[in-house]
Amino acid sequence: MTDLISAVIPCRNGAQYLSEAVASLKLQNMPLEIIVADDGSTDETAALAQELGCIVRSIPHSGLSAARNKGLELAHGSCILFLDHDDVMREGALETLYVPMSRTNTPDMVMALAKDFISPELTDEEKKVLAPRQAPYYGLLSGAVLFRASALSTIGGFTEHLATGQTMDILMRAEESGMCIERLDFISVDRRLHNNNMGRSMRQQEHKDYASLLRRKLAARRQS
Repeated sequence: MTDLISAVIPCRNGAQYLSEAVASLKLQNMPLEIIVADDGSTDETAALAQELGCIVRSIPHSGLSAARNKGLELAHGSCILFLDHDDVMREGALETLYVPMSRTNTPDMVMALAKDFISPELTDEEKKVLAPRQAPYYGLLSGAVLFRASALSTIGGFTEHLATGQTMDILMRAEESGMCIERLDFISVDRRLHNNNMGRSMRQQEHKDYASLLRRKLAARRQS
């Protein structure tokens, strides 16, 4: 029997793209609960998520990590997938990610590839400032990594004081803990580039957080 999977969507003011993200999950044909952690939205995010049949919990604006942690608190699944509100899972991707989890000697997390795309409603001038990666790539958390819930709980969820760099942080801690990671050579998610991607709006803070994480990684290597 296939285990229940909890898909957690952290979302702040994401009503423009949320329906498409949720629809991509509903096409997966897997036992699935969809949890929207509304991070203090001032638009209709929470109401829309309820209309779409999601489990919804609103919190005061606290950042991406806090929203993901709130979603984890509500999750009942034995496996956890995170999906950003503006990204789109490819049809059948969740089942492919889950297959290694169903084996006798299962990995703790399964990682697939992501592919950038420019959101089609943007003007030509808006598109010019975006730089999508031409090749698929590993390292994106949203829609590209399936965690075993029990393994994820051992590393303590997301670090809430980090404004950016949460993906690097969680993947570093997974590696440091000895978590078994399996990489699959297929594209599971299309990552939308648009004017309000967090990496664009918080670039200065992102550099500071990544520098801090890299210092931590170097220190850990010296001690090992």
